[in-house]
Amino acid sequence: PILSPVGKELGMTSPEPIWAIGCMSGTSMDGVDAASVLTDGYEILDFGPTRYRPYKDDEREVIRSAKGCWPGCRLVEDAEAVIIKAHEEILGEFQECELVGFHGQTLAHDPKSRRTHQAGSGQQLADATGKKVVWDFRTEDMRMGGEGAPLAPFFHFALAQHAGLADPAVFLNIGGVANISWIDTRKIHPEETDALLAFDVGPGNSILDDFVRVHTGQEFDEGGKLASSGKASPEIVDEFLENPFFVQRPPKSLDRDEFSHLLSLVGNIEPKDACATLAECVVRGIVEGCAHVPSEPSCIAVCGGGRKNAALMLGLSKSLKPKIRPVEAYGLDGDMIEAQAFAFLAVRVLNGLPTSSPTTTGCRAPVVGGRISEPINTGVSEIM
Repeated sequence: PILSPVGKELGMTSPEPIWAIGCMSGTSMDGVDAASVLTDGYEILDFGPTRYRPYKDDEREVIRSAKGCWPGCRLVEDAEAVIIKAHEEILGEFQECELVGFHGQTLAHDPKSRRTHQAGSGQQLADATGKKVVWDFRTEDMRMGGEGAPLAPFFHFALAQHAGLADPAVFLNIGGVANISWIDTRKIHPEETDALLAFDVGPGNSILDDFVRVHTGQEFDEGGKLASSGKASPEIVDEFLENPFFVQRPPKSLDRDEFSHLLSLVGNIEPKDACATLAECVVRGIVEGCAHVPSEPSCIAVCGGGRKNAALMLGLSKSLKPKIRPVEAYGLDGDMIEAQAFAFLAVRVLNGLPTSSPTTTGCRAPVVGGRISEPINTGVSEIM
């Protein structure tokens, strides 16, 4: 389904705002974030309760064992059972919301082959919770020639307007993969020409987490303490920057393991120096990405777990001219933005509004992505 830009300024009736819950299980595979948002799909009217349901160690291993696998694999079936159970549990803590945006767990992403795989059935979740579920957000975008990622930029656009950010503004998400959304806050709708430019810029937390897990037994470098105490290898960083991805024009996207070869390059140096090197690679990838934006932003608002890593934040502050601030400086919740994004996108899908555009994913025209599943006991199975 494709929708041309529409808007309130054309005299169209605005949809009624509803409360929606967004659920996100990111590439860090640490657990499920859930957040409620009151929205009509255009504006953010209020934020509601949030919850976090961590994966237990055995659950996390089941999901990680399916990383890189596609539907039909037994490992995927086992992972889906864990994912649905965790989502069902966390959604049980929300009683009032009318709609669920279910991202699922990305196990594989191959934009060159127009394939992506988010494990978890929205229909199964709808049946388990009795709630209407919007899911499979990426497939239609890829069918229309897009990369299928990133998908949070339309929400970032609404956040920039909600927070009153000066023009232009950038949201930088340092999750498993790092991505940016450059926003012209003077525009009315995110699908307008030149309103947004969004793309993945390089590795994020996943490369650091994977190293720390193997070499220290911890899940991540808390606060960036290891990276802050080490010294980066300029040779490894220079080799990293030779990757042709960095000169590729956006939109563009990455699989979480696109730069996993870095782990072998840093495997024989001191853990603190390895973390410093990997952190510097993340920073330099972001700096290279910022060179592609149409104009220098007034501010860079940082969300995702990377905003808590002091080495990353210091490196960015030294390397980029705009003020680098965590999104909390603008009254936002940096831990829940991706979950909130899928609540917002779910309402847009429900109202037939685009969720991606040529300048966010490279699709041929603005796309309404996502499927809507009703609980079977209502007598309606699934609609587009």
